[in-house]
Amino acid sequence: MTGQPTSEGASEQVGQSLSLDERIDGLIARFGRDRSALIPILQEVQDAQGYLSRQSVIRVAERLGLPASKVFGVATFYNQFRFQAPGKYKIQICRGTACHVRGSAALVEALKRELGCDTGQTTKDGLFSLEVVACLGVCGLAPVLAINGEVHAAVTPTMVKQILRKYRKAAAAESQVAGRA
Repeated sequence: MTGQPTSEGASEQVGQSLSLDERIDGLIARFGRDRSALIPILQEVQDAQGYLSRQSVIRVAERLGLPASKVFGVATFYNQFRFQAPGKYKIQICRGTACHVRGSAALVEALKRELGCDTGQTTKDGLFSLEVVACLGVCGLAPVLAINGEVHAAVTPTMVKQILRKYRKAAAAESQVAGRA
Protein backbone atom coordinates (compact mmCIF):
# COMPACT_ATOMS: atom_id res chain seq x y z
CA MET A 1 0.00 0.00 0.00
CA THR A 2 0.97 3.63 0.16
CA GLY A 3 1.78 4.03 3.82
CA GLN A 4 -0.53 7.05 3.74
CA PRO A 5 -3.22 7.24 6.40
CA THR A 6 -6.70 6.70 5.08
CA SER A 7 -9.77 8.47 6.32
CA GLU A 8 -13.06 6.85 7.21
CA GLY A 9 -14.75 8.65 4.32
CA ALA A 10 -12.27 7.47 1.71
CA SER A 11 -14.54 4.79 0.33
CA GLU A 12 -17.38 7.29 0.13
CA GLN A 13 -15.16 9.66 -1.87
CA VAL A 14 -14.44 7.01 -4.46
CA GLY A 15 -17.82 5.30 -4.20
CA GLN A 16 -19.63 4.10 -7.27
CA SER A 17 -22.33 6.79 -6.96
CA LEU A 18 -19.84 9.55 -7.74
CA SER A 19 -18.76 10.43 -11.26
CA LEU A 20 -15.15 9.81 -12.24
CA ASP A 21 -14.42 13.55 -12.07
CA GLU A 22 -15.99 13.83 -8.60
CA ARG A 23 -13.99 10.85 -7.35
CA ILE A 24 -10.72 12.23 -8.66
CA ASP A 25 -11.47 15.71 -7.29
CA GLY A 26 -12.19 14.17 -3.87
CA LEU A 27 -8.92 12.26 -3.97
CA ILE A 28 -6.96 15.35 -4.91
CA ALA A 29 -8.61 17.25 -2.08
CA ARG A 30 -7.49 14.46 0.24
CA PHE A 31 -3.96 13.81 -1.08
CA GLY A 32 -3.10 17.19 -2.61
CA ARG A 33 -1.81 18.24 -6.03
CA ASP A 34 1.81 17.37 -5.40
CA ARG A 35 3.46 14.79 -7.68
CA SER A 36 3.97 12.56 -4.63
CA ALA A 37 0.18 12.12 -4.55
CA LEU A 38 0.10 10.49 -7.99
CA ILE A 39 0.53 6.86 -6.94
CA PRO A 40 -1.93 6.97 -4.02
CA ILE A 41 -4.48 8.66 -6.27
CA LEU A 42 -4.02 6.04 -8.99
CA GLN A 43 -4.34 3.28 -6.38
CA GLU A 44 -7.62 4.70 -5.10
CA VAL A 45 -9.00 5.17 -8.62
CA GLN A 46 -8.10 1.58 -9.44
CA ASP A 47 -9.72 0.38 -6.21
CA ALA A 48 -12.93 2.16 -7.20
CA GLN A 49 -12.99 1.08 -10.87
CA GLY A 50 -11.15 -2.23 -10.65
CA TYR A 51 -8.60 -0.92 -13.15
CA LEU A 52 -7.24 2.33 -14.58
CA SER A 53 -9.24 3.35 -17.61
CA ARG A 54 -7.73 5.59 -20.27
CA GLN A 55 -10.21 8.27 -19.22
CA SER A 56 -9.17 8.06 -15.56
CA VAL A 57 -5.47 8.43 -16.42
CA ILE A 58 -6.26 11.50 -18.53
CA ARG A 59 -8.45 13.03 -15.80
CA VAL A 60 -5.81 12.49 -13.08
CA ALA A 61 -3.18 14.06 -15.35
CA GLU A 62 -5.40 17.08 -16.04
CA ARG A 63 -6.19 17.59 -12.35
CA LEU A 64 -2.52 17.32 -11.32
CA GLY A 65 -1.28 19.47 -14.20
CA LEU A 66 0.84 16.66 -15.63
CA PRO A 67 1.05 15.31 -19.16
CA ALA A 68 -1.09 12.18 -19.56
CA SER A 69 1.97 10.40 -20.96
CA LYS A 70 3.80 11.02 -17.67
CA VAL A 71 0.92 9.60 -15.59
CA PHE A 72 0.60 6.61 -17.93
CA GLY A 73 4.39 6.12 -17.77
CA VAL A 74 4.32 6.00 -13.98
CA ALA A 75 1.32 3.65 -13.94
CA THR A 76 2.86 1.24 -16.45
CA PHE A 77 6.13 1.15 -14.47
CA TYR A 78 4.39 -0.50 -11.50
CA ASN A 79 2.88 -3.95 -12.05
CA GLN A 80 0.18 -3.26 -9.44
CA PHE A 81 -1.80 -1.21 -11.95
CA ARG A 82 -4.19 -2.83 -14.43
CA PHE A 83 -5.50 -1.24 -17.61
CA GLN A 84 -8.30 -3.67 -18.38
CA ALA A 85 -11.49 -4.21 -16.44
CA PRO A 86 -11.13 -7.31 -14.27
CA GLY A 87 -13.17 -10.38 -15.04
CA LYS A 88 -15.98 -11.66 -12.87
CA TYR A 89 -13.61 -14.41 -11.74
CA LYS A 90 -10.05 -13.43 -10.87
CA ILE A 91 -7.68 -16.36 -11.38
CA GLN A 92 -4.37 -16.15 -9.53
CA ILE A 93 -1.74 -18.73 -10.38
CA CYS A 94 0.96 -19.20 -7.78
CA ARG A 95 4.51 -19.19 -9.12
CA GLY A 96 6.25 -19.49 -5.76
CA THR A 97 9.07 -22.00 -5.38
CA ALA A 98 6.94 -24.96 -4.27
CA CYS A 99 4.37 -24.37 -7.01
CA HIS A 100 7.07 -23.81 -9.61
CA VAL A 101 8.83 -27.05 -8.71
CA ARG A 102 5.53 -28.93 -8.88
CA GLY A 103 4.56 -27.65 -12.32
CA SER A 104 2.73 -24.31 -12.10
CA ALA A 105 4.30 -23.20 -15.41
CA ALA A 106 2.26 -25.93 -17.14
CA LEU A 107 -0.86 -24.62 -15.36
CA VAL A 108 -0.21 -21.13 -16.69
CA GLU A 109 0.05 -22.49 -20.23
CA ALA A 110 -3.09 -24.63 -19.85
CA LEU A 111 -5.07 -21.66 -18.53
CA LYS A 112 -3.84 -19.38 -21.32
CA ARG A 113 -4.88 -21.96 -23.93
CA GLU A 114 -8.27 -22.64 -22.35
CA LEU A 115 -9.11 -18.97 -21.76
CA GLY A 116 -7.64 -17.57 -24.97
CA CYS A 117 -5.87 -14.78 -23.13
CA ASP A 118 -2.48 -14.08 -21.65
CA THR A 119 -1.55 -13.34 -18.06
CA GLY A 120 -2.53 -9.83 -17.05
CA GLN A 121 -5.53 -9.95 -19.38
CA THR A 122 -9.26 -10.55 -19.20
CA THR A 123 -11.16 -12.95 -21.44
CA LYS A 124 -13.22 -11.42 -24.24
CA ASP A 125 -16.44 -12.40 -22.49
CA GLY A 126 -15.30 -10.59 -19.32
CA LEU A 127 -15.66 -13.73 -17.25
CA PHE A 128 -12.04 -14.43 -16.24
CA SER A 129 -8.92 -12.41 -15.44
CA LEU A 130 -5.61 -14.25 -15.39
CA GLU A 131 -2.86 -13.18 -13.03
CA VAL A 132 0.43 -14.72 -11.94
CA VAL A 133 1.33 -14.09 -8.30
CA ALA A 134 4.56 -14.70 -6.41
CA CYS A 135 2.97 -16.79 -3.66
CA LEU A 136 -0.46 -17.69 -2.32
CA GLY A 137 0.96 -19.00 0.95
CA VAL A 138 -0.31 -22.57 0.75
CA CYS A 139 2.92 -24.23 -0.32
CA GLY A 140 2.00 -27.63 1.08
CA LEU A 141 -0.87 -27.83 -1.44
CA ALA A 142 1.25 -26.97 -4.49
CA PRO A 143 0.66 -26.34 -7.26
CA VAL A 144 -2.27 -24.08 -6.52
CA LEU A 145 -4.45 -21.50 -8.14
CA ALA A 146 -7.10 -19.35 -6.55
CA ILE A 147 -10.27 -18.08 -8.16
CA ASN A 148 -11.82 -15.16 -6.30
CA GLY A 149 -9.94 -16.39 -3.24
CA GLU A 150 -11.11 -20.02 -3.47
CA VAL A 151 -7.94 -22.14 -3.47
CA HIS A 152 -7.68 -25.14 -5.77
CA ALA A 153 -4.92 -27.48 -4.58
CA ALA A 154 -2.65 -29.97 -6.36
CA VAL A 155 -3.95 -28.76 -9.72
CA THR A 156 -2.78 -30.47 -12.88
CA PRO A 157 -3.14 -29.09 -16.41
CA THR A 158 -5.83 -31.70 -17.13
CA MET A 159 -7.93 -30.35 -14.22
CA VAL A 160 -8.05 -26.81 -15.66
CA LYS A 161 -11.03 -27.40 -17.99
CA GLN A 162 -13.08 -28.97 -15.19
CA ILE A 163 -12.30 -26.13 -12.77
CA LEU A 164 -13.21 -23.47 -15.32
CA ARG A 165 -16.40 -25.34 -16.26
CA LYS A 166 -17.59 -25.02 -12.64
CA TYR A 167 -17.27 -21.22 -12.78
CA ARG A 168 -18.79 -20.97 -16.25
CA LYS A 169 -21.81 -22.96 -15.04
CA ALA A 170 -22.15 -20.71 -11.98
CA ALA A 171 -22.02 -17.60 -14.19
CA ALA A 172 -24.64 -19.06 -16.56
CA ALA A 173 -26.92 -19.92 -13.64
CA GLU A 174 -26.58 -16.39 -12.21
CA SER A 175 -27.34 -14.98 -15.63
CA GLN A 176 -30.50 -17.08 -15.91
CA VAL A 177 -31.67 -15.99 -12.46
CA ALA A 178 -30.98 -12.36 -13.29
CA GLY A 179 -32.90 -12.75 -16.55
CA ARG A 180 -35.98 -13.93 -14.66
CA ALA A 181 -35.96 -11.04 -12.23
